[in-house]
Formats: sequence, C-alpha cells, structure tokens
Amino acid sequence: MLKQTPLSAAHRAMGAKMVDFGGWDMPVSYGSQIDEHHQVRSDAGMFDVCHMLVVDVNGADVRGFLRNLVANNVDKLKVPGKALYSCMLNPQGGVIDDLIIYFMTEDWFRIVVNAGTAEKDVAWMQKQAQGRGLTITPRRDLAMIAVQGPNARARVWMAIPGAQAVTEAVKPFNAVEFQQYFIARTGYTGEDGFEVILPAAEAQAFWHLLATLGVKPIGLGARDTLRLEAGMNLYGQDMDETTSPLESGLAWTVDLHSGRDFIGKAALQARDINHQLVGLVLLDKGVLRAHQPVHTKHGVGEITSGTFSPTLQQSIALARIPLGIAPGAEVEVEIRDRKRKAKVVSYPFARNGKALV
Repeated sequence: MLKQTPLSAAHRAMGAKMVDFGGWDMPVSYGSQIDEHHQVRSDAGMFDVCHMLVVDVNGADVRGFLRNLVANNVDKLKVPGKALYSCMLNPQGGVIDDLIIYFMTEDWFRIVVNAGTAEKDVAWMQKQAQGRGLTITPRRDLAMIAVQGPNARARVWMAIPGAQAVTEAVKPFNAVEFQQYFIARTGYTGEDGFEVILPAAEAQAFWHLLATLGVKPIGLGARDTLRLEAGMNLYGQDMDETTSPLESGLAWTVDLHSGRDFIGKAALQARDINHQLVGLVLLDKGVLRAHQPVHTKHGVGEITSGTFSPTLQQSIALARIPLGIAPGAEVEVEIRDRKRKAKVVSYPFARNGKALV
C-alpha cells in the first residue's frame, strides 16, 4: 500500500492526477503541467513535500558529529537559522543522499532528507552516532509545504499573520521559528519563496488557506521541469551511491581543503576525476531524456536528467560527459538510434523567471 502525506485528500479534492512516487501516493499534476510550471515562474505555487523527512539531531556535540558525517563544512554555520547544502557520502565517496542542514543551537541541528532515501539515511546517521550521546529523531509528526514564485513570500505573509515582521529580512538559505512554523527561505525551483515546516495535523488547513489566497497547487511534473531549469540535481538520477559529487556538479559542496576529516574524504582524494556534469541544449528536433548516450570528441557520456523546458521552449538536459568539453562545444545525443546535435552550456538554464542560456 502506498504511503500518503497529510495532504492526500486535499490533492484528490483539487482534481490531482496521483502517481506512485517512490512508494508515496503523490500528485503529478492538477491539469496542465505546463501551466503549473509557468504559474511558479510568474506568480506563486505550492508543493506538497511532506514525503521528505525532517530529522532533528540533539545532543552535546552535534556539530562534531556533522563535521564527520557530511562533505560540506558545518563550521560555516555560525548564525542560528543558517542552512547548508551538503552530500552525505559512503566510505567509497558515493552519495548516500544530498540534504539541507539547519543550525539552530549548538545542541540542535535540523536536517531535511529526501523521501526515497529517508530510512537508509536515518539508519546511517544512527550508526555513525553510536556512542556519541546524541538523539536522532525522525519527525513524521511534521509536514512541509513549499511555496515558490515571485509572489510566494507575500502570500505566505498573508497566510501567517505576523510572519512578515520576522521573515522579511531573512536571507536565502536561512530559517526562523515563528509560532508553530519553521519558515525557511529555501526551495527547489530557482524561484524565491519559503519552505514551511508545521505540525502535520495543521497541514491541510494551511494548504487550503494558501489556495484561497491565490496560491495554485503544483504537481511533481512541474516540480521536475522547474528544478531542471534551475540546474538542481535529483537524487537517484544525477547522483547516487555509485557516483562522486566531484563528477556530479557538486564540488562546491565538498570541503577537501580544511584539516577536517569526513566519511568518504580519503576516497575522493584518491579517485581520478574523469567526468563532469554539464548542461545541454538540443539544437535538433527531439526530447532529451535520462540515459541517452552523449557522443563527444573525448568519448561517450550520458544524460542524467532531460526534459522539454517550458521557459526556454526547447529541450534541455544535465549530462555526465568526459572532461575537456567546454561550454559552447557541440556534441551528439543518441535519440532513438539517431544522433542529434546539442550544445554544451553552463547551467542553470533559468532562474527568477528568466532564461539564462
């Protein structure tokens, strides 16, 4: 039986098309995926991300635990509410998951992990925390709703009286607690907005309130085109336990230069880097999809994520290809046994409502 979020009934009442998403019963669209995409780029949309898991880590030395657990350096987190994006690696340097860590107090850090990896993530954290006197608490009593778009913050302020005063000055990748809400200026669309964590029992009422304020529900289909335009990785496609973050466009999240050790560091330092993650724009007809071969002058790579971009009105992709291929170079993508021309570009492709390539 599929797992359901606290918003399952609300999705059906709004006419959502529901699909099996990693064992969760989730909305893929509420009508037109293209309209939903443009809604977020031009106004405001809301996403059910309750399937993702909030994990609270409490104890006397949480920071020391996280220094060893993740590839990015939590010592960057000095101000309460500040967030850090990082990969959690296995000893071989592969990506167990990518996650966001919020520093609240020295004895409380909050981590948000992906839905499909939640159980293995928690098990891994608990294994690494043995003997440290820490408490690792999966918070299935909490729900998370993302509100994204140029008008998203204003709509959240309308929905939560008093929130504007405490969140208006909050910078991207920071969060604050306000009443029953944990309000983070983060997201997965390339637009401004908030991800709001609140008690699961209150999620449906908050969802309906946002709808009355003009925030449209957005399904997983548009979420994927939005995140790909924004050049954001999807776990399980653009990286996984067999791939290095250094070959997944995530070198900026890996701290190899400080004296700090972390799980997977030695493997990353010993591994030869032969591939890079790049953006592609298709020059010929067709649609770029995951696993299509990419032929370059230095060898064959593969598309990791591909789609038709509603903002650019052409097909785009992320692809892992051999090193030495620079933006502007032409490559060939094998689509249904025919080679189609594509151009290598720097990503993101679009953010804040504008095309960038």
